[in-house]
Amino acid sequence: METTAKNVLGSPLEACCIDPLTGFYRDGYCNTGTSDIGTHVVCALITTEFLEYTKSKGNDLSSPNPYWRFPGLKAGDKWCLCVRRWLEAVQVGKAPKILLESTHEKALEYVSKELLLTHAA
Repeated sequence: METTAKNVLGSPLEACCIDPLTGFYRDGYCNTGTSDIGTHVVCALITTEFLEYTKSKGNDLSSPNPYWRFPGLKAGDKWCLCVRRWLEAVQVGKAPKILLESTHEKALEYVSKELLLTHAA
């Protein structure tokens, strides 16, 4: 599925991952909209350190949840993260690297482009 959205570099948003199928809309893209309260716009390369961190904050991304069509993540997966949780992880040194071409421009409403660039994969 193509999208008209832009990434943080100003070019067309590229797919983040189709296996596992990511995105708030499970379309492979870090698209967002009014129903995406968590603003899942950061395409991240998942690490064990981030999975442990986010689990300690009450968001277990390692365990599958079929209700939400969520497969459970492992290190090396790519996934559209909530921009606020990613920023929290940055602040404590636990943030995974990100794919700028697949990170939605909406992220720029929460974090600077410079910060995103320093965490580019």
